[in-house]
Amino acid sequence: MQASPSRCPRCAFPPELCLCPEIPRLEVPVRFLVLRHASERERLSNTARWAALAPPGTEIREHGLPGATDALAPPAAEGAVVLFPSPHPSPPPPVAPRLVVVPDGTWSQARRMMQRVPALRTLPRLALPGPPAGRRLRRPHRDDGMSTLEAMAGALAALGERAAADRLLAVHAAAVERVLRLKGVWDAGCAAAAHRRGP
Repeated sequence: MQASPSRCPRCAFPPELCLCPEIPRLEVPVRFLVLRHASERERLSNTARWAALAPPGTEIREHGLPGATDALAPPAAEGAVVLFPSPHPSPPPPVAPRLVVVPDGTWSQARRMMQRVPALRTLPRLALPGPPAGRRLRRPHRDDGMSTLEAMAGALAALGERAAADRLLAVHAAAVERVLRLKGVWDAGCAAAAHRRGP
């Protein structure tokens, strides 16, 4: 998202709601590569923008830009997985993955990426259990649907990085609150529910 001059160039929120102070630096033994659908670039509800600020080395590549050639080079075969559900998940790799590739978009957009990007079809899949509890910016189209930020937190938890996952989920909660405040729909009931859930 191209932030306006009145918005933070990192998190895209206005100064009074800047998310940056809430974003931790997560030193984790895995790197994320987000393949983001072009239609998501300008959407404030795109959570990959905030998730990418926490784990060092996270990269966002755009998919489907007009006039551009999709060139997702096949990641190193050893130690790379794609974060996507599967009816037949691949067996756990013998060693923990070093790279997690994350298709980012609506459910249908992410599914088409999996079908059309050859590099994604060759990777073993990392599937997650159900989504965490909490408010979301979009209604999921599947019972197991979740935002990209929540999915990246789930991947960290699945790889044994529970503390880092919890800190990333705290960023998600803070971002949801800020978006709802901008829309004028954050009220005392929202605040009470968030307080009951805790960080």
